[in-house]
Amino acid sequence: MANLIGCCSEGHERLLVAEYMPNETLAKHLFHWEKRPMKWEMRLRVALHTATALEYCNDWGIDLYHDLNTYRILFDKVGNPRLSCFGLMKCSREGKSYSTNLAFAPPEYLRLGTVIPESVTFSFGTLLLDLMSGRHIPPNHALDLFRGKNYLVLMDSALDGQFSDEDRTELIHLASRCLRPEPDERPSIKFLMSALSRLEKRAELWPNVKEENIPTPSYTEPATKEPLPLTPFGEACWRVDLSGMHELLEKLGYGEDDVVVTNEFSFQMWTGQMQENMDYKKHGDAAFRAKDFETAIEFYTEFMSGAPVVSPTVLARRCLCYLMSDMFREALSDAMQTQVASPEFSIALYLQAACLLKLGMEAEAKEALRHGSSLEAF
Repeated sequence: MANLIGCCSEGHERLLVAEYMPNETLAKHLFHWEKRPMKWEMRLRVALHTATALEYCNDWGIDLYHDLNTYRILFDKVGNPRLSCFGLMKCSREGKSYSTNLAFAPPEYLRLGTVIPESVTFSFGTLLLDLMSGRHIPPNHALDLFRGKNYLVLMDSALDGQFSDEDRTELIHLASRCLRPEPDERPSIKFLMSALSRLEKRAELWPNVKEENIPTPSYTEPATKEPLPLTPFGEACWRVDLSGMHELLEKLGYGEDDVVVTNEFSFQMWTGQMQENMDYKKHGDAAFRAKDFETAIEFYTEFMSGAPVVSPTVLARRCLCYLMSDMFREALSDAMQTQVASPEFSIALYLQAACLLKLGMEAEAKEALRHGSSLEAF
């Protein structure tokens, strides 16, 4: 935080003195930049540092921060984002003061004239919108764009090539959760810290490549070119029979996760850290069974943003959901991540084949099928 140094309350003098922040406000860097726009990685850093500052306030029993916006975030002499202390003003302690444009105020303030701790999360959602879009988009308009899946409209065009489709989708889901009208449906600041920390780490590794460069898996050359028998799931992937793939993947259940994640999940459940996330998985599974693939994507994404380890089965299911939604690049990314999470899971290779066929890459798809079949034979 930008620390408060002192105050003055003598006669008519009412002053607060805070640390000097020489590198201006987030609003200046987002909306009025002169040389170059703020990079994706720095925007995630701002979001994470702001969430960390808010959680620090919570730890000290200060759970109301008023009018969180891009003018409240300042940059110190080395370029680190700092949260201004002025949002903690004493006259706002009872939640009766709110100075922002009402178009950006939390719904409960418009209904009741007061704010609550969950209102801070709503304001954080508007901050995420600003960081993603480089514009000050009213929450109601953003929610319409969320419902219409108009994700490209939400993203700042200056960020092209700086993030993966998965990271973009995950950040949009976080923002949409923060902006839910019912306060008890919004995530905690601690949850947001965890999710943003993972996104920031992935951003550090993301290559600065153009969107059209499709990632393709590489395979070791097989010892023989003889055709290998395919399992029913492999055949369904070769035919790109999405309905058949859905039926078979549903029947497979979560057997693969027994090897990879059960112990870790059990520990997290014991400590109570995973209960909310397991509910997201249950909702995702229910939507998957009901063939409501867009809803399944949303819940599976929320589950994975807070899971301690990667679930190969959830990745495989979300991959198929993306295929059903004609999001072939996102599907291929999930299929490749499934293989990384569980190298012996032949389903991952079969899913890659289906994705590659949808992308018109038949030669690569045949190799993926061959290696999947070889893996099962082994």
